[in-house]
Amino acid sequence: IILAVSLSVVVGFLGELSLGHAGFMCVGAYLGGKMSVVLEPALGHGFLSLMISIVVGGIVAALFGVVIGLPALRLKGDYLAIVTLAFGEIVRSVFMNSSKESFGGSLGLETPRYDKDVLFIIAFVFVLITLAVLQNLIRSKHGRAITSIRDNEIAAKATGINVTKYKLIVFTISSFFAGIAGVFYSFSNFTVQSSKFSYNYSIEILVMVVLGGMGSINGSIIAATLITFLDVKLQTIL
Repeated sequence: IILAVSLSVVVGFLGELSLGHAGFMCVGAYLGGKMSVVLEPALGHGFLSLMISIVVGGIVAALFGVVIGLPALRLKGDYLAIVTLAFGEIVRSVFMNSSKESFGGSLGLETPRYDKDVLFIIAFVFVLITLAVLQNLIRSKHGRAITSIRDNEIAAKATGINVTKYKLIVFTISSFFAGIAGVFYSFSNFTVQSSKFSYNYSIEILVMVVLGGMGSINGSIIAATLITFLDVKLQTIL
């Protein structure tokens, strides 16, 4: 849900096509997971360690969002999609070819094991926080500025809206929440492997947004839940 809703802000409300959302999730998963490994000797598997890892994963992913957002501001449509797709594949390749001591290489990074029931409650709270932040953003004057860029960028510029600033803000916020989702993924699976964050997973997240309806937060929530449920059930059956 966090992934689908965060991508919905870029695709549904800003009107830009991003195919590298799994790349931002990958950054959050690896950096947040690595932070928990580093903190484990001092803080153990406690709540504080988890929170620090989530913050670090989100912030680092947001920084990558800024790095991608700056050159991508001049691009639209298919060209932006190609750049974000390339970013996702480059990030995945870098982590896959890393040393065993740094990020585990092709075997993946082992992360501390957290109790899944407790982790689910914390993740659910973060889903509510994500929804609260993004809903308030969309309903604010900034949200109206973002949707005006989607509807007509030239008209938005003519009315004095800083298009560059708002595009960068949306990319950064979207990347931040994708990084948080990546941290939760790393803690719920015990091992982070780069193969998970492929182009196909970015498409799966995009399908959630499109299926739920472009520019619909509630639709993204329902579609994310439905597709994840069907994916798990079909894997079990087949």
